[in-house]
Amino acid sequence: MASPTKLTVTPLLFIITLISISISPASAKTFRCTSGGATCDAVVDYVSPNRTTLGAIQSLFTVPHLRSILGANNFTLNSTGRTPVEAKQTVRIPFPCICRNGTGVSNGRPVYTVVSGDGLYHIAADVFSNIVTVAEIVAANNIENPDVILVGQNLTIPMPCSCDAVDGAAVVHYGHEVAAGSSIEGIAQQYNVSQETLMQLNNLTGPQDLKAEDIIDVPLRACSSMVTNSSLDYPLLVPSNAYVVTANTCVKCKCNTAMNTMLQCEPAGINSSCPLIPCEGSANFLLGNTTTSGCNATTCSYAGYNRTIQTMVDTVSTCPAPPSPGSSATSLWQGWRWNGLMIFMLCVLLV
Repeated sequence: MASPTKLTVTPLLFIITLISISISPASAKTFRCTSGGATCDAVVDYVSPNRTTLGAIQSLFTVPHLRSILGANNFTLNSTGRTPVEAKQTVRIPFPCICRNGTGVSNGRPVYTVVSGDGLYHIAADVFSNIVTVAEIVAANNIENPDVILVGQNLTIPMPCSCDAVDGAAVVHYGHEVAAGSSIEGIAQQYNVSQETLMQLNNLTGPQDLKAEDIIDVPLRACSSMVTNSSLDYPLLVPSNAYVVTANTCVKCKCNTAMNTMLQCEPAGINSSCPLIPCEGSANFLLGNTTTSGCNATTCSYAGYNRTIQTMVDTVSTCPAPPSPGSSATSLWQGWRWNGLMIFMLCVLLV
């Protein structure tokens, strides 16, 4: 059996590698994660350097199922691995995260296999589009000499992530690549997060700290759900404009906070062996069905799965809420009542 080929970096590339390590601190893209040992799901932006396909990106990031990428990007579920991705197109990559030593890092994947002509700078900057730094790859793989790597060597790529709650709420931490011309205010508005939270999470003191192509931690609020803590997919955190396929590919749950803050689940329709999913024993009221009666809307909601898929009846009121005490509407109503009473008393006195 032939021994692995040693890749010795050329003098020029060696100098570039040393410079990239010296100017990029090990924590350049790491996210704070204080929940030691916690695991969760996270996403990160990948800007494709060349025209490629979803299947090639799935392979590069060792994502087990293409549907995970489709859901994270809200791509149609019938997309295939041959679906093209244009150069400079941004694709969100879902991956497992684990918290260690106060920071979060991708848990076990992706793993990159070194090929002929590779160097650490090329792998970090070109192959993985600056999601990680050279210094982070060196540290994650205990590389003693950064200018020498082996063909066939497997390198763990430590992508940034976190599992921490934000402002008391569970979130999906999103590694967002800053586009040129972006502002803290604009990013905060786009992802419905306060500027203060964004700055605190990323140790930003002001607009001057936000740099194009930086990866910053953006906490994405997830839709509420009926999923119980005994479910195999608990907690099912799905941010807005995304979906997941769960329950052994039988259920698709999507989040669209612009229309409803509750997670909307229905049969996925991609596995012919999946059973019909009735709600609490009703053969005609199935998962995802909604009925209305007066001001009440009743939905058959997804509640999780173990050996079987659980559902739950969820009823919400669609009537406008009565005005709260002290509100302008309440004051107006009280004003009309008082004026009406005064008119009535005047009429009685005149009779």
